[in-house]
Amino acid sequence: MSDAVSLAGRADWLPDPHLQKLLAVLREGGEEARIAGGAVRNALMGVPVTDIDIATTTVPDETTRRAEAAGFKAVPTGADHGTITVIVAGVPHEVTTLRADVETDGRRARVVFGRDWPADAERRDFTINGLYAEPDGTVVDLVGGVEDIRSGTIRFIGDAERRIREDYLRILRFFRFFAWYGSGRPDADGLRACARLKEGLDGLSAERVWTETKKLLSAPDPGRALLWMRQTGVLTRILPETEKWGIDAVQPLIGAERDLGWPPDPLLRLEAMVPPDAERLAAMAERLRFSKAEAARLTRWASTPPVAATTTELSLRKALYVSDPEAVRDRLRLALVSARGRAVGDTVALMEAGAYQRLLKVAETWERPTFPVKGGDLKSLGAADGPGMGTLLRQIESAWVDSGFVLGRDALLERAAKILKGEGA
Repeated sequence: MSDAVSLAGRADWLPDPHLQKLLAVLREGGEEARIAGGAVRNALMGVPVTDIDIATTTVPDETTRRAEAAGFKAVPTGADHGTITVIVAGVPHEVTTLRADVETDGRRARVVFGRDWPADAERRDFTINGLYAEPDGTVVDLVGGVEDIRSGTIRFIGDAERRIREDYLRILRFFRFFAWYGSGRPDADGLRACARLKEGLDGLSAERVWTETKKLLSAPDPGRALLWMRQTGVLTRILPETEKWGIDAVQPLIGAERDLGWPPDPLLRLEAMVPPDAERLAAMAERLRFSKAEAARLTRWASTPPVAATTTELSLRKALYVSDPEAVRDRLRLALVSARGRAVGDTVALMEAGAYQRLLKVAETWERPTFPVKGGDLKSLGAADGPGMGTLLRQIESAWVDSGFVLGRDALLERAAKILKGEGA
């Protein structure tokens, strides 16, 4: 980046005529409007931009009036806090009036609207998020964010403790942004403030904590951030389940993702950090308000027996059928990661890693076979409806699984007929 920093040539969305029209109508009559925050940050970093937010001196009612007069739809998604969502050619843009905080309680702030760009920038969390851009792409940096992007520094704007006391979620955001965009050591002032104020995390809603944690765990490499979270006590504060289990398996997992082409998987990374205790993990999922699918994945993983490297392909296929396939695959992935981590200079571990890689390939391409017998088939043999029917069905299904799924329908029905006649299997 040069001294005269611009998004021109860095942001293919900047010349969009619909966006430019919205900026123009907001700037009429001496008012001002600039692209704000993450879109500017990501464009300068060469990272994809998903949302384009705008900061303006127009108050919410005036923002709405101007947007609708220009033919756009305006939705008062957060009008009390200055935010109007303007739908432009099907794309939503959050347009927010310049603000200053007048009162905070660690979770939310009471704001007043203003026209002071430095005051608006200084109420934001980190310098890299306090950037603006004019409609022509010229970057307006009032907090030193451009230089911090250059150096990979995640730094609170102004006093770190004050910023955190305004919203304690900023502790987790500090580590999340470090995981995604930081380099070297985290900013020392920010690190100390997070360590001192971590008790404030207890007052946040579980949904906010888990959402932020999952974003952190989705970073390409959250290993260093998790290490600093552990050293400051922040990780134990939000995930006490990791206290005695630790994060040692995370870095080998990230290495396996990189070498084997696995996409970042926040749930698998979490599994690498917590003990496979279904009861504890169910409680953790309840505490942090996991989705039903997330909670089920964790508890099924914990309830599924580990897979030995010596497991045969047939035994694995049986396990995939009788257990949760995703849980078996998670067990295999983490076992492979462990073996890879021990493989340097250890021939046995190297052979284990090879075995697990072969088993995982089987598990990833496995398709559930269809059991060829139905309840109606058993009724035609004289089986009565009721619990006995279910027991008989399970018996012959078990025999089918034990055969390696090769027994055909006729052989299974013959076996069922013998059982019904009391001749055994």
